[in-house]
Amino acid sequence: MRSRPIGFLLATLAGAVLALGGTSAASASPPTAPAATASEDVGTADACYTWGGTLREGSSGEAVRQLQIRVAGYPGAGNQIAIDGAFGPATRAAVTRFQSAYGLAADGIAGPATFNKIYQLQDNDCTPVNFTYAELNRCNSDWSGGKVSAATARANALVTMWKLQAMRHALGDRPITVNGGFRSVSCNSAVGGAANSRHMYGHAADLGAGSQGFCGLAQAARNHGFTEILGPGYPGHNDHTHVAGGSGRFWSAPSCGI
Repeated sequence: MRSRPIGFLLATLAGAVLALGGTSAASASPPTAPAATASEDVGTADACYTWGGTLREGSSGEAVRQLQIRVAGYPGAGNQIAIDGAFGPATRAAVTRFQSAYGLAADGIAGPATFNKIYQLQDNDCTPVNFTYAELNRCNSDWSGGKVSAATARANALVTMWKLQAMRHALGDRPITVNGGFRSVSCNSAVGGAANSRHMYGHAADLGAGSQGFCGLAQAARNHGFTEILGPGYPGHNDHTHVAGGSGRFWSAPSCGI
């Protein structure tokens, strides 16, 4: 049997007291239950972000932008979605792929089930549960000194992590080793990075072989929003797989058939 709401029990108690000619604190000042909010409809969120209602094609605003970050790893082969707060066909397709990947009803509409799954996948700092800001920045502690502002570099790294989370899930939820990410201009110079390296924008990550192997990672990255993939067979990349977002597309891992 379902338990009665606390307000019902208090009201019943108050009525009984009044019937006996007495008074009670409950009758003098009955508690008021907080009104239900849209966020309560989608379960208990963490300290990062809480969605307040259903999002679908045509929706816009910050809630959509936050959703786009989380589904950035599901754009379809060779694509990436814009993190622009506009819920268009590409976002709907990404949401559908995310839903399908986790066994949800794949209708492209982000509602309670979709948000609850995201809450399970993210930590309180908005990073996905299997990746951290520390992994994506072994250069300095404040994300400064790159080709963009520190805030932008950190935001780009967050999108990169969600892409990696999608890739990790597609590869059987086996751990992915991140050896480096953001670099300031000085850090990039110190390791001999390219003058236009996407590491300096926060878009990039260098991956260790792990159980998937360099080629397995490079091949999977094609489906998860990475516009730059460099791996075995490309000069200087036989000992890691490099993935990055950003404009344009450049894939080269000849030893892996890419």
